[in-house]
Amino acid sequence: MADLVTFELDGAVATLTLNRPDRLNALTPTLFGHWQAQLDKALGDGARAIVITGAGKGFCAGADLTGGDGPGDALDPDLSKTLETYYNPMIRRLADCPVPVMMAINGPAVGAGMGFALAGDIAIMAKSAVMMLAFVNIGLVPDAGTTWLVARAVGRAKALELAMLGEKISADEALAMGLVNKVVEDDAVLAEAQGLAARLAAGPTKALALIRKQVAFALDNDFDEVLREEAVNQRAAGFTQDFAEAVAAFAEKRNPVFKGE
Repeated sequence: MADLVTFELDGAVATLTLNRPDRLNALTPTLFGHWQAQLDKALGDGARAIVITGAGKGFCAGADLTGGDGPGDALDPDLSKTLETYYNPMIRRLADCPVPVMMAINGPAVGAGMGFALAGDIAIMAKSAVMMLAFVNIGLVPDAGTTWLVARAVGRAKALELAMLGEKISADEALAMGLVNKVVEDDAVLAEAQGLAARLAAGPTKALALIRKQVAFALDNDFDEVLREEAVNQRAAGFTQDFAEAVAAFAEKRNPVFKGE
């Protein structure tokens, strides 16, 4: 069986590509196993930023309702087991990743595929790509974190509209709603994401990891709790070698060289 998620390391940037193009990279238990393994490899090989994209014409069509590539890929009638075993751990891995995660949304991101497209830190979307909370169209509710991710981005009223109507969202609409960060021509989406990833990979990795967690914390806590969290994280960042390097570089009137330490 071919790798259902491929891995490429260029300098400190790892690109993981969902690789079931004939099924628009629809999700199966076997694919999740490959994804976890390739993410482990990327971090083990020293990646300081990760780009996730899809092979072929799609980013991810969501769950594969027809089965998949392995003996355990048949659809479980208890969908909660599938979420708890495969989907939720992967979303949590991305949320807890110690390095920045870029999403290069090269084509349709539908259902759970939309959740994964929104799960990174910065999302670049191809001009022709679309998103859709398609769950209601097959009698299901949003999963893969989409309830939280979409509602935090667009607010209650718009989130309910998107979830209950299940209509397509164009790239320009996704940008206007704040779901993605940038829309580019189709043939530029991966290079744009990789370029941003390279920029972040050269940055203070530990501070970046704290920033991504701090923003998530701020979305669910009050102002005083956020102030306390900022102080805790700033203490940790202040003891990093990257901060010491930045102070030295400032005194020496040069650009800092961060090592992620």
